[in-house]
Amino acid sequence: MFDLEPLFEFSRNNCIAICAFLVPANLITTLQTMILVFLKRPLLTTSLSAAIAITFALTLFFHVATWFIIGVVTPVTFILGALGTTCILINLAAIIYRRKLYLARQYR
Repeated sequence: MFDLEPLFEFSRNNCIAICAFLVPANLITTLQTMILVFLKRPLLTTSLSAAIAITFALTLFFHVATWFIIGVVTPVTFILGALGTTCILINLAAIIYRRKLYLARQYR
């Protein structure tokens, strides 16, 4: 069976570096997705940007989950979890909205 404990330990031992990368990466890629939707870029480009942003958000969410698993419940863990969840929801909404625009343009 696959043991996840070394991965969890790595995540907790390198928390500052992981968060220092993932928080700006989440914000920048989510902003990029929103800009691409606003500029009405192709669906493939918007979906790729959203997929990258969702990957960063899920990584942040799982990193925070490693702290919840060992019982560390602080405001920071809730804030980072909320950030990851918000980025996921924004990117999913952007994909759905962009897809609706694409389908509406096809049926004209």
